[in-house]
Parts: sequence; C-alpha cells; structure tokens
Amino acid sequence: MKKIGIINSEISKVISELGHTDKIVICDSGLPIPSHVKRIDLALKQGVPSFMETLETVLVEMQVEKACIATEMLTVSPDMKAKVDAALQGIELKSVSHEEFKQMTKDAKAVIRTGEFTPYANIILEAGVVF
Repeated sequence: MKKIGIINSEISKVISELGHTDKIVICDSGLPIPSHVKRIDLALKQGVPSFMETLETVLVEMQVEKACIATEMLTVSPDMKAKVDAALQGIELKSVSHEEFKQMTKDAKAVIRTGEFTPYANIILEAGVVF
C-alpha cells in the first residue's frame, strides 16, 4: 500500500505518466467529458468529493506550470474563483469561454470528475517540469 500521496491508483498513474505540457482536467459533476478521454469518476454524491479537495490533493503531487478556467467562473462562482486563486499560489491562470474550455478538454490525458455541484468548478492543469 502506498504510504503517502494520492492513493487512487488511476490518478496516481496518470500524474506519473504526464510529460511537459500534458493536461488533465478536474471538473464538477456536470461537465461533459469527451468519450475518447480517460474518465476518472470520483463522484459519490453531491459535494463528495469536492472540487477544491480534489484540486488541492492533485496539486501536492503534480508539477503544474499553467492552469485554465472558464471565464464564467469569475461572475457565476466568485467564491470558488477565490479558492482556486489561493490554491494555485503563483501558477499562471488564464480564462476562456466555457465553450472554448469544453473544446480544450478534448486534448486532456484524463478528466477527474468530482461530486461538485458549484457551476463552472472546472480547471485544466498543464504539467510543468521539476527541473
């Protein structure tokens, strides 16, 4: 059994296989997931696990260079946006329309679906390098 870090084998595997600029998505329970992208479905019930709990856990193990959210998060879910900003601590964050965001998910290595019910609680994380 793994002693520290992410114990979900699928998430751990995806993170360990990421190369520079590869992307993963952490999403709320409603984001459409492209059929060809690996789906890691953690959603158990409303709010479990939460988007932020999942994001903070992934950030412990993944070297993130850039991140992207939907512009709609800024106006529809400003409290969530503030939490995302606090969690990213200096990681470059851009925003695009929700429609463009959904198109960008097609290039992700995996989408991690949470039980989050907050609108637009979705993020694309782009892998950096540790050297």
